[in-house]
Amino acid sequence: MANLKEIRNRIASVSSTMQITSAMKMVSAAKLKKAQDAITAMRPYSQKLTELLQNLSATLEGNTGGAYAEQRAVNKVLIVAITSNRGLCGAFNANVIKQINNLKDVVYAGKQVDVLAIGKKGNDALSKSCTIIANESSLFDSLTFEHTAQIAKDLMTRFEDGQYDRIELVYNHFKNAATQEVLTEQFLPLAPAEATTAKDAPAAADYIFEPSKEEIVLSLIPLSLKTQLYKAVRDSFASEHGARMTAMHKATDNATEMRNQLKLTYNKARQAAITGEILEIVGGAEALNN
Repeated sequence: MANLKEIRNRIASVSSTMQITSAMKMVSAAKLKKAQDAITAMRPYSQKLTELLQNLSATLEGNTGGAYAEQRAVNKVLIVAITSNRGLCGAFNANVIKQINNLKDVVYAGKQVDVLAIGKKGNDALSKSCTIIANESSLFDSLTFEHTAQIAKDLMTRFEDGQYDRIELVYNHFKNAATQEVLTEQFLPLAPAEATTAKDAPAAADYIFEPSKEEIVLSLIPLSLKTQLYKAVRDSFASEHGARMTAMHKATDNATEMRNQLKLTYNKARQAAITGEILEIVGGAEALNN
């Protein structure tokens, strides 16, 4: 059995760790509230914009998406890996990295697969197995629509110039504080609008568009793509704090259990030491009497 000093040192160490994990849990809980409010408020706007774009595209004939809707043979793929800059958030980053490696080795096996990293953890892990064309980890230092729009514009330019035939987003979708789901979302080319059946189609209305439908669609596409990327980053940001809060909560519980076990061990060792000293005293007294 370890001596009393070693056990006391371990108790102090575990107690110190427990204070850190508890503080990190509280910080993540505070940040999660703001991040959750931001993504919750943004989702209806993003969904309505996508719905409007699809409805307009469905009423037009031919290719209305311009260069961004061009369907090509997939030979060169760019994956946008959205992770975090910091760790201690459970399997949050590992799940995204695992999904990207699966896309590279299975789905797009034999094709050129490059990665644009948003987040230091993804950049550090994927640089060992993939080609990183850019590291946009500084986005989280100033998470604004304008900063994200610059990255989206760069992605659109790369696709338009023919550098890549497909661009995918891989990120954690925020459901609640304890649940995050890894999503693989096609960014470019634009997915064709799903044709609605006559039964599901809303009542047709005769609108006069100014400017024309084609011009409206072409102007909405860049905005829709920028919004899609911004929503994905916001989703990942909220998921990160949810995952960290859950991980730190579990770590605090484990540290509390470990500290209680160490205290029990300490009390047993202390009691054994006291019992040993009493036996020595009684033995010495008996020896003097004899």
